[in-house]
Amino acid sequence: MFLMEKIKLFPLPGDIVIKKKGFVIFIPITSMILLSVILTIILNLIFRR
Repeated sequence: MFLMEKIKLFPLPGDIVIKKKGFVIFIPITSMILLSVILTIILNLIFRR
């Protein structure tokens, strides 16, 4: 979560951000799906031997 704040690529469309007085809720649905797809591709390339 902290890494996503520094990249400035997030929040993506589909991520839910709820801002209320005193707190913020960030639900990164699209970001987690994208991260899962990228990690799956990388791990499949590494362990395909």
